[in-house]
Amino acid sequence: MRQFIRPAIVAALAIGTAAQAHPKAFPVTITVDASKTIGELKPVWRFFGADEPNFATMKDGRKLLGELGALKPGGVYFRAHNLLTSGDGTPSFKWGSTGIYREDADGKPVYDFTVVDRIIDTYLERGIHPYLQLGFMPEAMSSAPKGTPYQHNWRPGFGSDSLQGGWNYPPKDYAKWGELIFQWTRHNVERYGAGEVQKWYFETWNEPNLDIYWKGTSEEFFRMHDEAIRAVRRALPSARVGGPDVAGSGGAFMDAFLAHARSGDAAPTNFLSFHAKGSPTFENGHVRMGIAAQLKTVDEGFAKIAAAGPLANKPIVIGESDPEGCAACSSPQNGYRNGTMYSSYTAASFARIWELARRHKVNLEGVLTWAFTFENQPYFAGYRQLASNGIDLPVLNTFRMFARLGEQQVAASSSGQLALDNIMADGVRGTPDVGVLATRTSRGVVALMIWNYHDDDIAGPDAAVSLQLRGFASRRPTKATLWRVDKRHGNSFAAWQALGSPAAMDEKQYATVEKAAAMTPETMPVAFARGQAQLNVSVPRQGVLLVELQ
Repeated sequence: MRQFIRPAIVAALAIGTAAQAHPKAFPVTITVDASKTIGELKPVWRFFGADEPNFATMKDGRKLLGELGALKPGGVYFRAHNLLTSGDGTPSFKWGSTGIYREDADGKPVYDFTVVDRIIDTYLERGIHPYLQLGFMPEAMSSAPKGTPYQHNWRPGFGSDSLQGGWNYPPKDYAKWGELIFQWTRHNVERYGAGEVQKWYFETWNEPNLDIYWKGTSEEFFRMHDEAIRAVRRALPSARVGGPDVAGSGGAFMDAFLAHARSGDAAPTNFLSFHAKGSPTFENGHVRMGIAAQLKTVDEGFAKIAAAGPLANKPIVIGESDPEGCAACSSPQNGYRNGTMYSSYTAASFARIWELARRHKVNLEGVLTWAFTFENQPYFAGYRQLASNGIDLPVLNTFRMFARLGEQQVAASSSGQLALDNIMADGVRGTPDVGVLATRTSRGVVALMIWNYHDDDIAGPDAAVSLQLRGFASRRPTKATLWRVDKRHGNSFAAWQALGSPAAMDEKQYATVEKAAAMTPETMPVAFARGQAQLNVSVPRQGVLLVELQ
């Protein structure tokens, strides 16, 4: 977990884009050859998650899960911390609980699946499968020293040291730990059916290479992990299991885990997982994103797995992939999350993660966005979330665009797109990155995603894009469908600001802002001749545009 470390700033400067005169639009030429296939483009974007599992069953959580499930019905996954944590299910920042395990007066296990069933039921009812994290440690099973408080006392503004508590210790009885996992898995198979549960991902814990999440040694983690994974497989031999969801590329801890996973003593591993975060700062009165840091971590993680011998071809899930490290941290510096900086960053970063996977020849299966929603908080409070009080943020529209991309990537180039290696070295600090990702769907639709991204959250010129289209089967005029996310389109935050940023909204205001969150398709004519055409479009700074051509 990382937070900004620069001095506090005035909210008016940081929330939203800094006011500057708009320079003249600059020209960009994008060429697309729909006849040339680059390869498969997996829908890796369909994974989401949050620290707080109990928000899923609340009104805004249920609504947002419905939106996520609709992106790719039956293909979306959700990961949550605290599914095994002791408590009554009351949500809190960076906390949650299910009360799944306790012991009676004689020390015998007592299992209660009521709360965790309600959470998983909520996922499944909305077409979402669990990416099931086996953690954290139930209070009765924790090996924490006597007198250690169980729940942490973290709250927004506190440092990571305040996350300590009995929840992050190894089990004092590994047999009881394994039996808990077995009983829970068996219960899930009985409740949901083996066919459903074998679609899930099972992984143990979160970021065990960080002291704030794991108070044991690496060897103790490997033992706990193996005990849990074997217990899952004992209840469901076909279960999909893996890990270890380390922070960053994992360093020496990940090296040791990979060596352990290759040994004959380890539990099976069906997939491998690590986390990658950006590193924003505050520069000269505005937020400056750190996309280079995130991409370098992805590059390191892929390289580490690609060199892991027999594990090199295992599916990879980047179990948390975000612009920075603390979703629950709300401050003026984090206000960029409300607007189009977050949505354009998401488009630019995912495109490069796909590119890195192809470069390393790894089997990338998922890129999990660690963002959900925080119930009953102020409107647009600056948390890293996909919706605020039931109103979709612009970043959610970027995922709706991803959902419209095709299964095959086709050839495309942009005169304004920065090279991957340059971004990993220097970020996007000079000229903006006006990039393109072109795909073809199984229905024959060519879908192009175009973004105008810059690390600095300040106003900048529009990109005047000339789209040169080649290799199309069409011989007659047709129409292009355009979907936009920018300051004037698909942007609830801008609509709320236009109302004067009210702390409370009446029903009419709420409906106005909610309507502004939706993307509205535009159409424009395209004159094809011998399978070629030209289309001129404008992409504002921090804008993302999807163009669909039949």
